[in-house]
Amino acid sequence: MKKVIIIRYAEIYLKGKNRGFFERTFETNVHRVLKGIEHQFIKQSGRYLVKDFCDDDAEIIIEKLKKVFGAHTLSLAYETASDMDSIFEAAKLHLRESGTFKVESHRGDKKYPLTSVEISRVLGGKILEYAKGKLQVDVHTPSFTVRVDIRENGKALVFGEFIEGANGMPVGTAGHGLLLLSGGIDSPVAGHMMAKRGLNVDCLHFHSYPYTNMQAKEKVVDLATILSEYTCGTKLYTVSVTHIQEEIHEKCRPDFMITLLRRFMYRIAERHALRIGAQCIITGESLGQVASQTIEGMTSSNSVVETLPVLRPLVGFDKNEIIDRSVKMGAYETSILPFEDCCTVFLPDFPAIRPKMKDILAEEAKLDIEDLIQEAFASIEKIEL
Repeated sequence: MKKVIIIRYAEIYLKGKNRGFFERTFETNVHRVLKGIEHQFIKQSGRYLVKDFCDDDAEIIIEKLKKVFGAHTLSLAYETASDMDSIFEAAKLHLRESGTFKVESHRGDKKYPLTSVEISRVLGGKILEYAKGKLQVDVHTPSFTVRVDIRENGKALVFGEFIEGANGMPVGTAGHGLLLLSGGIDSPVAGHMMAKRGLNVDCLHFHSYPYTNMQAKEKVVDLATILSEYTCGTKLYTVSVTHIQEEIHEKCRPDFMITLLRRFMYRIAERHALRIGAQCIITGESLGQVASQTIEGMTSSNSVVETLPVLRPLVGFDKNEIIDRSVKMGAYETSILPFEDCCTVFLPDFPAIRPKMKDILAEEAKLDIEDLIQEAFASIEKIEL
């Protein structure tokens, strides 16, 4: 009898003849997150087993696997011989001192001499005899459940809990996107949501050093690191837009500062995305949340993007929904650290909420757009996470 971790997937089942591609990508991602931890990874019918690991590593492995998109549920189980005496010895390790229980059985091996109902009845009887009145059967609302899975290889898996996985599709099965990562709450959540749909996500961060300090940059690195735990690694690119903001501040109407800056960001993002082979731009915009996220503001930003789609997975979310997702992915406490991002530099008292395109173009005509973009590209730094 040995400890194993069961991994089950759900949505991959829907992929028909293409399922092999999704399974192979999922397997690669599991190997990545468990790199450096001694283990074996074995594929079974519709599930995987992680085995031959140190008992002290069990919780570490589970925590890592919970962040692998494509995993539906996990269970810490005991693998044993499939005779009832061996199953009972494994089941004893899942019992509580008192309370109610039920037994759930699944017979993957249809040649096994007992049916699923018979397995549950026999094992339940053994548990009642062993517990000597301290445990009672309750098939409707038990305080805990003992589960048995009879496999085709002559082994049985005995476990108690289903641990929720990350669900979604394996990262790397839906292409490559570039996330505009700020230091706030929204953009890491947007990246997390697109990674859950199988998109390989790299990040682009705009900074305004020395108007913003190095702690603001470190905060973004920390956020990208948190995101990378779900994406099996990511690349963070940082680019300075200080010179662009200074030019806008000097030559243009102050209420157009944010609008013009965001148009530069989108131009830079698209060119960089094409350089690294990304197929879309991802943002954390939510309709109406701030002045630049009105329909007019989003239209202004989108109008400079020539070829790539701009994905806004949070566009219909309210702030509480976004915060809930940020907390769940573990980014919230970092996101709310009080370090300013580039959008706070030269922030006007009354930014344009519904800018008209003719006014935008008139202000933009005062700037040497191409030279400013090239200067920004000269500042790009790459951080592997």
